[in-house]
Amino acid sequence: MRKWLMLSALVVVLCGTGAYVFLRGFEWKGSPWANGTAIESLDGVAVYDNGPIFTVSHGRHYAGDGTYFGQKWQCVEFIKRYLYQARGHVMPDGMGHAISFFDEETPHGALNLRRGMLQFRQGETEPPRKGDLIVFAGAGGYGHVAIVAATGDDFVEIVQQNASPARQRLVLSRSKNIGGFLVEHALPTLGWLRVPTLLADESGPQAKAGAAQG
Repeated sequence: MRKWLMLSALVVVLCGTGAYVFLRGFEWKGSPWANGTAIESLDGVAVYDNGPIFTVSHGRHYAGDGTYFGQKWQCVEFIKRYLYQARGHVMPDGMGHAISFFDEETPHGALNLRRGMLQFRQGETEPPRKGDLIVFAGAGGYGHVAIVAATGDDFVEIVQQNASPARQRLVLSRSKNIGGFLVEHALPTLGWLRVPTLLADESGPQAKAGAAQG
């Protein structure tokens, strides 16, 4: 009996260790027990590990003044925290899933009143700029949001929370009809939102060209 118990305990330990190693082998940098670990940053704002299941949250997160960032460590939480800490921007309405940040009724280039940001549509002539919030559909109906970290002639680099990798480079192309800008992603790209006070000198080469076109 004692030998059986010892053997059983050894199997549990080995299986537990094997499961941990297996889980560590996934793309995210951490484990189901490591949520809240900083894995990336943008402009001094940290991106935190949310673990392997993207629908799981870890409690509400607020700024010291009571501003609500969202559920830890969902993609939306990083977006609102980044806008607050790096851009000094608080959305008039910060509630809703990621997909709701893009308002289908707001015309291209107009102010999205609910978010207090200028909104630009995928496929139009205004390219993404550094600091823009980019919105994707899909992801189980929740959508996904990321921040543009850098742009180039043929790419957009994003930083995101609750997605792997946390920093990702996407292809930026031009549409054949009006020469509009297209951000290529596994999820459908809806468009991007911009804090109205975003400085022009933080934009990439396409953004400057787009601004020159008016």
